[in-house]
Amino acid sequence: MRGALFLFIATLLAALGWIASKVVVMDMPGETFIASRFMLASLVLLPFCYKSLWRLRAKQILLACGVGIFLGLALLVWVHAVSVTQSLSEGAFIMSLAMIIAPMTAWILFKIKPNKAFWYALPMSIAGMMLMTLTNGWQVDESQWFFLFASALLSVHFVLNKKISNRIKPLDSICLQLFMVGLVGGIYVAFTQQAPFEVSSNLAIWFVLSTVFATSLRYLLQTIGQYSVNMETAALIMVLEPIWTLMLSILMLGESVEMQKLAGGVVIFLSLIMYIKLSKRDTAQIKKSLQ
Repeated sequence: MRGALFLFIATLLAALGWIASKVVVMDMPGETFIASRFMLASLVLLPFCYKSLWRLRAKQILLACGVGIFLGLALLVWVHAVSVTQSLSEGAFIMSLAMIIAPMTAWILFKIKPNKAFWYALPMSIAGMMLMTLTNGWQVDESQWFFLFASALLSVHFVLNKKISNRIKPLDSICLQLFMVGLVGGIYVAFTQQAPFEVSSNLAIWFVLSTVFATSLRYLLQTIGQYSVNMETAALIMVLEPIWTLMLSILMLGESVEMQKLAGGVVIFLSLIMYIKLSKRDTAQIKKSLQ
């Protein structure tokens, strides 16, 4: 029960991160925000895992850092999409498609064929995506393309992260990956000309919220929660993130959502639920047949 509660809180913090990020990138370049946010977030987590990090082998560190590079690339694309979008909730639903894209990514990278659940959920997720994006005819907004690209990169991160999950402790991996996100962002900032900005009290408050609560605390609670509950339950709870993002964007940013886009979000949400439920059933049947 405690693990499920931690995951539930993590989804709320993740949704808060969407709002905080949108507010921050209004005054700070997105790439600078990603670099500083995730570098500091990794330092916040460091006291919880520095002893175990010290005992890691070089290969384990390289694996986690390599996976973190893909997360960094995904988040750089994501923050650009956040900076230009007019609908955070739309972006959150598109990003949630990473869970559906991941089986296809695993098939391409490692020749692991998707299960039946994927083929059932895929048409529904595509239908939801079309409802959400094609509100002005066959024209897709720039931010939607970036969110979809970020979702595809995030699916690569999911697959690779799963591959190394049995080789390194989750908290160690998360700390190293967040550091690499900050490093990737920092390298990008170093080779590009970023717009100057002033640090106001409002910017500082939202930056702290996004760094400490929506990143460090969120990932810490998510890690503890995933240890305590089974994978299917964790996945079901984590798909709440776009729902909370929708609610917070309406309440805090005054975002209005067209009925067609809302219907698209609902269809995407249902496709995720279908995928998780059917995957759970397929796994149970496979285990039963092996007994």
